[in-house]
Amino acid sequence: MRVLRNIAFYVAFYIGSLLITSASLLSLPFSVDLFRARVRDWPRWQRWCLTHLLGCDIVIEGAPLDEPVLYAIKHESFFEAIDAPRLFYLPSVFAKQELFSIPLWGRAATAFGLVPVERDAGAKALMKMIRAAKALAAEGRPLVIFPEGTRVPHGENRELQSGFAGLYKMLGLPVVPVAVNSGPVYHRWLKKPGRIIYRFGEPIPPGLPRDEVEARVRTAINALND
Repeated sequence: MRVLRNIAFYVAFYIGSLLITSASLLSLPFSVDLFRARVRDWPRWQRWCLTHLLGCDIVIEGAPLDEPVLYAIKHESFFEAIDAPRLFYLPSVFAKQELFSIPLWGRAATAFGLVPVERDAGAKALMKMIRAAKALAAEGRPLVIFPEGTRVPHGENRELQSGFAGLYKMLGLPVVPVAVNSGPVYHRWLKKPGRIIYRFGEPIPPGLPRDEVEARVRTAINALND
């Protein structure tokens, strides 16, 4: 039964993803708003496939705030990366600069409002990124970052990327850490039924010392570790 569920999931999810992303890109020349609405169909489809085909439950403990903040999310699988536009309304996600060089995808990422991150860039590129992020926050859009920088196996508590503290300092926004335990269910070829939980932590005010904010974020995003 588990193998059949996985076959159904992969066939449905990837065919649906192809259709949805194609529709998104086709709508982009006509309307950015329509394009963004189609983008939100992708995480909706992912959730439908997870719940109806794999038998998963998605539980959200807490909720996003009604003000611009920086959300620092645990990263265990592709689930939370795809799910961000469903969890938040029009999130501006910090993404690697290399992704913006991919034909079509780069244009789509820019149109949706993702923020390119050049990890080894100089001060000029860094300030450009900060200005872009502040402008998006001024529009009321939530900022989203995966502060570990890459997917981390469930149960591991890794150091945050060095750029997170600098971003926190220069944005001057509260940080809301978000734990997620998608790894045991989703980050495997043979996925399994289970419960994926998001847990929103308490907001962390701006202006804290680096060691303190990093420690508080690490503790909160790993709150669902076994």
